[in-house]
Amino acid sequence: MTAPRFLNPKTLAPPPGYSYVVETTGPARTIYLAGQLGLDLDNKLVGEPGDFRAQCVKAFENLELALKAVGAGFADVVKINNYLVDMTHIGVFREVRDGFLNTKTPPASTTVAISQLARPGALFEIEAIAVVAGAKAKAARKPSAAKRSKSKRKNTSKTRRR
Repeated sequence: MTAPRFLNPKTLAPPPGYSYVVETTGPARTIYLAGQLGLDLDNKLVGEPGDFRAQCVKAFENLELALKAVGAGFADVVKINNYLVDMTHIGVFREVRDGFLNTKTPPASTTVAISQLARPGALFEIEAIAVVAGAKAKAARKPSAAKRSKSKRKNTSKTRRR
């Protein structure tokens, strides 16, 4: 795969901190990441009640951890969707976002204000799509010989039990 191409057509007004179009071509691994909230490992919202910044930072940190789990990083993110329960926090969101994402080639982005999130007290959620190309994509897809062998044994034993 060639590197993703980030475009802001001259026929559209310049966007504030995101790209209008991200194009990928060739063989690659596409990763869809579920929405992340500002939750700690105890599944509790971080910060004081109503602390948008704390929740936003933690949501981005959680997204980064999810990306790392599949051998990816923010440089591989091509699209984000952001959900705020109060659009007055858009400035804080943009500040936090710009601390995590590449501002030279930012992903395509949609940000909406919604009445509430599924988790009571949650103020922000982010979901993403990442595209991993080249050797990085192949290395992450290729299980070790031991894992392939173990997986093959599991599949065989499952088939026999049926």
